[in-house]
Amino acid sequence: MVEGDSMKVMLLGATGLTGGKVLEGLLARDDVSSVVAPVRRTLPLNHEKLHQQEIDFDHLEEHSDLFAVDAIICCLGTTIKKAGSREQFRNVDFGYPMKAAELGRANGVNTFLLMSAIASSSASTVFYNRVKGELEDGVKALGYPCLSVYQPSLLLGDRDEHRTAEALGIKAMPFINRALIGPLEKFRGIEAATVARAMVNEVCSLVQRAPAEPLVRIHEYPDIVALARA
Repeated sequence: MVEGDSMKVMLLGATGLTGGKVLEGLLARDDVSSVVAPVRRTLPLNHEKLHQQEIDFDHLEEHSDLFAVDAIICCLGTTIKKAGSREQFRNVDFGYPMKAAELGRANGVNTFLLMSAIASSSASTVFYNRVKGELEDGVKALGYPCLSVYQPSLLLGDRDEHRTAEALGIKAMPFINRALIGPLEKFRGIEAATVARAMVNEVCSLVQRAPAEPLVRIHEYPDIVALARA
């Protein structure tokens, strides 16, 4: 793809808090010609650019043809409570995104934007952070020419489902954020809409060409805010 061309973007997690905002942003861009959205349940949205496909995420490989796109944005994610078990959480937060990343590379996709989390590390003793870190390591190993990993802290915004712990954190976050300065700034809570704007701005600014070495960007709070304002 060359600069100025319209992009065909796949969005995974379009029914989620951040993914829904990303979808709105992509559909509003003139430089995005179409958005491919594999979903478990159809979104109540009709748009000439939106191409929804109801699929079984346990069998993503049966839909390999969907991954013939210019870029992939992955906002898939759940909680252990919603997933029902650590095993199913790992399936959603590691298995599905990893398989999607593999299918993207197999189809020649050069650009992958991944929603992860702050403090993610495959060496972490915290299960959630370890799974996120293992996913990051796995996607990095695929050699995407352009890989951007977003590591926000608490995501702020109205969710369809109620999460008690997050709701309490969201109420306190305006006060907590003011105390998180310097090296602690990366732990600030951030609006999902801000993360979404950053992802849309970045994916639309990327010119897909293979550099000599794979380019991996890690975006924490300050970078995400800057990208959202770009």
